[in-house]
Amino acid sequence: MNNTFKDLKYKVFQSGNPLFFYIGINVMLFLLIAIIGVFSKLSGHGDIIDLFVSKYLGLPASISKLPERFYTLFTYMFIHDGILHILFNMLGLFWFGNIFMNFLKSRQFHFVYLAGGLFGGLFAVAALNIFPLYASGLAGVTIVGASAAVMAIIFASATLVPNYTIMLLFFGEVKIKWIAIIYFVLDFIAIGSVNAGGSLAHIGGALLGFTFIKSLQNGRDWSKLFERKPKLKVVRNEKPVKKPVFKGGVSQQEIDAILDKISTSGYDKLTAVEKEKLFKASKD
Repeated sequence: MNNTFKDLKYKVFQSGNPLFFYIGINVMLFLLIAIIGVFSKLSGHGDIIDLFVSKYLGLPASISKLPERFYTLFTYMFIHDGILHILFNMLGLFWFGNIFMNFLKSRQFHFVYLAGGLFGGLFAVAALNIFPLYASGLAGVTIVGASAAVMAIIFASATLVPNYTIMLLFFGEVKIKWIAIIYFVLDFIAIGSVNAGGSLAHIGGALLGFTFIKSLQNGRDWSKLFERKPKLKVVRNEKPVKKPVFKGGVSQQEIDAILDKISTSGYDKLTAVEKEKLFKASKD
């Protein structure tokens, strides 16, 4: 059991793979909130935790609430409403995230995931406040879930390698571009439903993923915002290396070797050449 936790800790926090990192963070937060929620209900406080999370961590649909809850543009994409919600999001992230990582960099994954979530949230709030259809029900509506971020990864992958195929139960091999298109169509149809906020966020995330890849293909990599800049190097003024001093045509290294031989074996053990070299050096 201890080794299992060590393996999970390594994959999520130390492997450097952003796919494992985001799946791990989402699952851990879901479990933490769910466990606290169970104890809250057992203690007789009902759904107080769910209400707190929805109110203070979910993204409010009402644009007037954003100034005081601006941070929810980030927190909402790590909160899920139910086991099926997080299950399908994490499965989609795992399948398409692996495809993404086969062709692109970790830095680009981080950018697309986070930017997709942020833009999807802003897109949803803007649409909910622009169209009259939603005007009457904005007060108590909040958006939660990683769907916008996941859709950004899905559409980035489908735009980059549209003919990449995956195996689906009952369908066999399917090109990922068709999966992305079906997702988009279903979300577009759903913007007239009670979960319009979520569907609008999905569409915003999809647009971000698509646009990122098109920009990348044109030579502009937006993820360079996350690129680490090289650290300044301190250049030390090293002392100049002394060149070997030659005395009488003999290098200092040779002289030292001869002197070492004298100290260990005596002068008599020197060869005629070594004696000649030592003599020349003494004349200098």
